[in-house]
Amino acid sequence: MRILGIDPGFAIIGYGVIEVHGNHFQVLDYGSITTDPDMDMSLRLEKIYRDLYTIIEQYKPDEVSIEELYFNKNTKTAIKVAQARGVAIVACANNSIDVFEYTPLQIKQAVVGYGRAEKNQVQLMVKQILHLKEIPKPDDTADALAASICHAHSRTYKLRLKEV
Repeated sequence: MRILGIDPGFAIIGYGVIEVHGNHFQVLDYGSITTDPDMDMSLRLEKIYRDLYTIIEQYKPDEVSIEELYFNKNTKTAIKVAQARGVAIVACANNSIDVFEYTPLQIKQAVVGYGRAEKNQVQLMVKQILHLKEIPKPDDTADALAASICHAHSRTYKLRLKEV
């Protein structure tokens, strides 16, 4: 099972591709897509779409895990992030890939075991679970890998429930 994790944003969108075999994780790629703040928003969204589409074509994930948008005090920023998140979902839909959405609390719970974990705790656990030499940077990349781990754990749990 190949999972693409996405941490949505419009300045930086994190992504992480893992392959899951039972309870073993193999990292295939991770990084971030960045857009220039001087670009028109429509061009930023187009860049996010094109770059994600390229990643999807290259790694051919079976499923995608994306972080749900939590309410932000800055409505203008929240709307821009929601637009970028929508573009990411459309890139997946145009490749016929199922998208699974998780709240930040669910992702932290799956990776750290505690839904109110601090960002550095999540980053350290991502490094440990995926046997990485260092914490992925920027933070958005570690968050995307955490989303993919969350989906792998959630998927395994759901499959076990079906067996019972």
